[in-house]
Amino acid sequence: MKHILWSLALAAGVASGLAQAQAPAADAAPASPAAVSAPAAPAMAPAPGGIQSQNIFQIKPDASADPKYAEQTNGERAKVQPGNNAPMWRQVGQGVTGYSSLPTSQAPEAGNLIQRFVQYPGSRVTNAGEAWRQVRNDWIIPYGGSLVLIVAGAIALFYWRKGAIRLHGAETGRKIERFTPFERSAHWANAIAFVALAVSGIVMAFGKFFLLPILGSTLFGWLAYALKNIHNFAGPLFAVSLVIVFFTFLKDNLPRREDVTWIAKGGGMLSEQEVPSHRFNAGEKIVFWAGVLGLGVIVVASGLVLDKLIPGLIYERGTMQIAHMVHAVATVVMIMMFMGHIYMGTIGMHGAYKAMKTGYVDDTWAKEHHELWYDDVQAGKIPRQRSTDAPAVDAAATPTAGHPAQV
Repeated sequence: MKHILWSLALAAGVASGLAQAQAPAADAAPASPAAVSAPAAPAMAPAPGGIQSQNIFQIKPDASADPKYAEQTNGERAKVQPGNNAPMWRQVGQGVTGYSSLPTSQAPEAGNLIQRFVQYPGSRVTNAGEAWRQVRNDWIIPYGGSLVLIVAGAIALFYWRKGAIRLHGAETGRKIERFTPFERSAHWANAIAFVALAVSGIVMAFGKFFLLPILGSTLFGWLAYALKNIHNFAGPLFAVSLVIVFFTFLKDNLPRREDVTWIAKGGGMLSEQEVPSHRFNAGEKIVFWAGVLGLGVIVVASGLVLDKLIPGLIYERGTMQIAHMVHAVATVVMIMMFMGHIYMGTIGMHGAYKAMKTGYVDDTWAKEHHELWYDDVQAGKIPRQRSTDAPAVDAAATPTAGHPAQV
């Protein structure tokens, strides 16, 4: 009997252990419909420890319903939607300048990442940096380059069809001093500086379109770097020589009544008879007043801003962008105007280049191209020899059979 009781107790213990061992398998079995419909008990959140991040979707996800949501500062937004920095970036995009400990004179835009919205001529309403880029790339570069090429083509076509303006009469051998050594020095200094500026400026502005594919990035980079330095050093020389040229030739470029007739007849460029003029004709006076004075002042002033040579001026990005646009447009117009001037002073008219090289012209040249000036010289109103350090010119000298007149 005793053994029977011990056997029943042992069997009951084994059955209880097997039931507990198979309990997880029973949990993994498909649940009954009643069990599925019952809601699961919420899990207990672990106790916070250290720095805990917050989920923007768990903390007031409907914060945008606040009527003053769009007016919130970055600090206020951080309280209702941590991690949402929209107010700060909205201010950055609007050009709001933040705090900076740097002095304004040294870093005027240290706290400003994106410029304010503007609309430059030819651009959309956008931030100033993008507006400047649109004006430069969509207007100045394509249309400026096209205009320069059109003027160059027109000059070439005119030379092909018309040719150089030649003398109709034979030279006499008598010379008139048209330019003194000082006048020629001032003119040549200004001309050389202008050519250096024009060539370097054209390469820097348009070179990547027609030189970069040929030279490659390395060689073109060195060329652009060298021309940029030439441009910066030739600029002040051009500015100083421009002032000297203006006051040197001011007296003979004052408007006269005869200039109206010259303009009305187009200077006789398309006819065989030139219109009488004084020392400088109306075309040269237009170049003097519009090119040397008008465009010259604009180009020099904007160039000084770009070189940061004007004292007391705060050089912000907007200031430099406007200066660049003004400088580029004025320079393109000046190049086109001076291209015609250079043409007439070199291959366009026989004897014009020699006049600026030696300072002297023949009586025949003076009479045919500047008849009123020649008459004043003949009448003694203007001296035939104006410089004191040059040998006197014999007004009665004539070419002989053994010594023909110089061409």
